[in-house]
Amino acid sequence: MQTSSHAVAGHAVFETALGFMGIAWSEAGLTRLCLPQRNRDAVERRLLRHAGIAGQAARPEPQWVTELIASIKAYAAGEDVDFSAVPVDLAGVDDFRLAIYDAARKLAFGETTTYGELARRAGHAGLARETGAALGANPVPLIIPCHRILAAGGKIGGFSAPGGSTTKEKMLAMEGVRVGPPPSAQVSFGF
Repeated sequence: MQTSSHAVAGHAVFETALGFMGIAWSEAGLTRLCLPQRNRDAVERRLLRHAGIAGQAARPEPQWVTELIASIKAYAAGEDVDFSAVPVDLAGVDDFRLAIYDAARKLAFGETTTYGELARRAGHAGLARETGAALGANPVPLIIPCHRILAAGGKIGGFSAPGGSTTKEKMLAMEGVRVGPPPSAQVSFGF
């Protein structure tokens, strides 16, 4: 993971099977990922709220960005995609969060763990609540798969993306993970 300070080099908003998503990147890697929303403008507004994104001239997307967008679209269509090699630029992120994010990135498609177990794997046993707070501040969900972290007892836990824990549960269901009671009706993917 890259941790040096880099200005945002570009951003993109694109449509997936789940709705509109957005990403921003620097020369060093991905700096922001916005999970699905119903319209392009909502995602664009979320990206623009973050420093360094507004008012940039359009630049060609680097090849890795083009490939990442294709991979995100494939994931949204239900494919098993491994995002562990995507470069991320986590400039300004403290060592605790970097350790938590690094441990989370090791979780494969459909693999879950608890906040407490993730804290232990990251070398911070006993800091489940702080781990939850770190994941709530995750700038690149999906790439750092915070949706795969559950509360104690296998409960869904919180999720800071649009749609909250409902979105988290839908993403897990796409990966074949069932949390809570069995669904009584077909799952809708309207984020």
